[in-house]
Order: sequence, then C-alpha cells, then structure tokens
Amino acid sequence: MSWFRRIEMGLKGDDKRDLPDGLWRKCDACGEIMYERVIERNVWTCMKCGHHFIISGCQYSSILADKGTFEEMDAGMRSTDPLGFKDSKKYVDRIRASTKKTGLNEAVVSGTCTIGDHPAVVAALDFKFMGGSMGSVVGEKVARAIRRAVEDRRALIIVSSSGGARMQEGILSLMQMAKTSAWLTRLSDQGLPYISILTHPTTGGVTASFSMLGDIIIAEPHALIGFAGPRVIQQTINQDLPEGFQRAEFLLDHGQVDMVVPRPRIKKTVVDILDFFGDKERPVEGKGKPAILKTPPHIEVKADGTDGNG
Repeated sequence: MSWFRRIEMGLKGDDKRDLPDGLWRKCDACGEIMYERVIERNVWTCMKCGHHFIISGCQYSSILADKGTFEEMDAGMRSTDPLGFKDSKKYVDRIRASTKKTGLNEAVVSGTCTIGDHPAVVAALDFKFMGGSMGSVVGEKVARAIRRAVEDRRALIIVSSSGGARMQEGILSLMQMAKTSAWLTRLSDQGLPYISILTHPTTGGVTASFSMLGDIIIAEPHALIGFAGPRVIQQTINQDLPEGFQRAEFLLDHGQVDMVVPRPRIKKTVVDILDFFGDKERPVEGKGKPAILKTPPHIEVKADGTDGNG
C-alpha cells in the first residue's frame, strides 16, 4: 500500500518512535542538532561552530574541579522576601519556581576543591535561577567563599553568569556589591590569587563589582559583558555602537579582560595560572598533599586569618 493511500485511509504507521526529552539539542547559533551526550563530552559547546551553551553553576564547577574533590558550602541558604515585593508575580513565587526548575536554593553554587592539585574555592553563578541575579543570599555566599579562601589560604575562582543585582531586593541587593568587593580587598591583602571567569551574559551589578576585580579576568568567546545593555546605551547616547560592542573579543581588544578562552581549554588555563601563582614545590601528578599557597614575606597572618594590619 502506498504512503499516500495509507494517509487517505487514516492508517497510522507503526515505525514512528517517541524520543525522550533531553536526548537532542539544537545549537542556538548554527542550528545544528546534536546528541546531548556529545555536547556534554565537549563541555557543552557546539561541535560545529563552537557556540557556548549556557550551563548551570554545578556543571561549571564540575569542569574546573578535580574529579571527586568538590565539597559544596552553604547549600541550605535561601532568600526571604524582606521587602514583600510583588510585580506581575510575588517574589516568593519566583524563588519557588526557580528552585523547582534548577533544584537549587539560590543562584550560586560555592565550595572547596582542588584544581590541578591546587587548593581552591569556586563560586559559580547559575543564570537559570532568576537570571543569575545577585540578591542578599548570593552576595553572602560569594562573600563567604572569599572568606573561606582567606582563612584556608586557597585560590579563588568565581564564574559569573548574571543579569545583575536582583531588583526584588532593592537597596539590599546593591549592598552586596560593596560587601563582596571589600572581601576581595582582604583576599588581595593576603596575596592570594583571584581568577574571574566571565560567561554569557555577565551584566549589571555583578559586572560592576566582583566580576571585574580579578587578578586575571578570563572571558568565554562571544560572551556579552557589560553594565547596561547595548540597546540602552545606544538609545541614551543616540549613536550607533561599534561592531561586536560588549562582546568578549571587543573587551579583549580594549584591555578590559586579560584573555578569551574557549571552554574546552578553560581548566588547563586555570591550572597554568595557579601553577604560576602557587608553590613551585607542589606535588607532581597528584601525589601527596596539595600545596598551600605561600604567604608573601611582608604579611604576617594571625590565627584568625587576618593580616598584621588588622
């Protein structure tokens, strides 16, 4: 029986199979349809065009950390609704929906690990949780991650993916910019390295605070990085913007980031940087205990982790 005859008689073919959700993914840039596991093996980048998919904070932590070494911190912290905020939805309902969608309590995952046998603290923002926005809890978790790096003398790596400060918490969210920046000053005073990794997108108050304060700032290819969006800027100044404005490559050309590194090479790059900053006598090939970063000779560290200047 011909195919057209089968349609005319209302017969259904028995060769159609239902594919489970999440098995395939279409590239947002080139339209290529790829097997999800192949994308994951290529650290969530397109095999055809190199497009970097937006991934979760947990996924980025797994890219950076040595296998089996990541121990999450402050996982139980969650936002309240200090302002009783409501727009088209209640703030508490937005938090609840994001928690259900991501399985996280907040928009950042933080913890300790080793990276190439170097002791480190990693904090990775998750754009899928309310656009990776920084409210009081996100700011506090980032501040605690920095404090842990100071106390344990570990390197700090923060992965940013955010729309900026969380409007539902008003001035309380803006206060996190000052708090995280102040803690980074303490980290710098202790001579400990801070590597900031900027992914797509990194904007608003996050860009205006801890994201751009790294000793080394790494951006992923073609990531949107800025404070206000390009459309807002263009409407404000009433001028056409340059080609590629606020993209990672544009910022590299203008000295605002130190390097643009594709995600498949990001861990090796971080390890190379930590090798440069760290103890040259650290174990080779993971043998023995991980090295502790040396204290600069001009700094006296007290028992409470503060320096000699208080």
